[in-house]
Amino acid sequence: MTQTQPGDAARTADVYLLFAHEPYYPGDDTQEINTTLVAAGTLLHPQVQQPDGAWIHHRLTQQRQPGEIVPLSTLTHELGGGADWPAVGDWEKVTTDLVQLVRTGDCGALSLGLPDIARALITAGPHSHVRAFDAVADELITYGPKERAAVLAEIDTFLTCLVVEQDL
Repeated sequence: MTQTQPGDAARTADVYLLFAHEPYYPGDDTQEINTTLVAAGTLLHPQVQQPDGAWIHHRLTQQRQPGEIVPLSTLTHELGGGADWPAVGDWEKVTTDLVQLVRTGDCGALSLGLPDIARALITAGPHSHVRAFDAVADELITYGPKERAAVLAEIDTFLTCLVVEQDL
C-alpha cells in the first residue's frame, strides 16, 4: 500500500485506542472481557500486522489531547463512516492481533467487561444514539453522546488508576 503521511506536527503520543471485540473469559470464574484499551504505541508492535498498525497509529495520534481515549468507532466516523478504512489499514486484523497480544500478556492493556449499553455506545459513532427497550418501565430509552461521554469518563477513571500503578 503506497501512502503519504501528513506532517507529524500535530501528533500526540499519549493516546489510547478503545475497541470492542468478541467476548472471552480470561480464566475460571472471571468476568467476560468484551472491550480493550491499549496505548497507541501498541499498534507498532511487531506482532501486529504492519504496515496497517503503523498507519492506524498515525491516524489515531493526529490532533488529539494527551491522555485521550479514542474509540475505534470515532476513527471510523472520521474516516467517512468507514469508507476510507481501506486507505488506512485493516482494522479488523489489527484489533484481532491486539487482542491476541493482550491475551498472551505481550502488552499492557485495560481489559473491560462493559455492560451492553456502554459497549453499544462506544461502538456507535460519537454523534450516534442507541435505543433500548426497558420492559419493566414499558418504554424506549435513548442514549446519546452525553451518555457516551460518561462511559468514556468512567473508563478514563479506571485508566488513570491503572497508569498510576504501572505504564500501559
